[in-house]
Amino acid sequence: MTESEFIAALRTLPLHAGAHGLLDDSATLTIGSETLVLTHDAIAEGVHYRAGTDPADIAWKLVAVNLSDLAAKGAEPIGVLIGATLSDERFVEGLREVLTEYSVPLLGGDTISVSPAVYGCTAIGRATKPPPRTGAKPGDTIWVTGEIGAAYRDFATNGPAYLRPRPRLSEGRALARHVTAMMDVSDGLLLDASRMAQA
Repeated sequence: MTESEFIAALRTLPLHAGAHGLLDDSATLTIGSETLVLTHDAIAEGVHYRAGTDPADIAWKLVAVNLSDLAAKGAEPIGVLIGATLSDERFVEGLREVLTEYSVPLLGGDTISVSPAVYGCTAIGRATKPPPRTGAKPGDTIWVTGEIGAAYRDFATNGPAYLRPRPRLSEGRALARHVTAMMDVSDGLLLDASRMAQA
């Protein structure tokens, strides 16, 4: 089963309206006058990072990719929960660095002992009016805040754009009220623009 087929199968389940038909990387929950944005990503050895990668870099990347999903909704982070394979002090140090850098508190999580290593993170944020991925219309222009291809370029050398991506939280908050649709680019501009157009 491919990822697309799996997501299509999930769409047959009872879905909350805030799941947006599983067409977005984040879900939203409106509670009173506040909208919460929730997202979860997992990263695995051999898929998202190489064996032997510094655990501090793994921790940074784990949190950063989730904060990037919040940025795509113009959300201010409230906190994160971590699901982690038992690791060492370097993983904790990497968590400390990324959480301090973006002023995001740890809310909790879970640990497990398994090989190869798999890590998960749930990020929660708040937003005034999160732009959907599905809001793009014919005639809209596409704008990008970062350097396209930087992570791919740095993949070969384990460079910073690959190991320690920088979520664009302030840009997301500034742009959210001015755009019809917004998403982070994780699989290249062409593929992700196509996904936005189809959403």
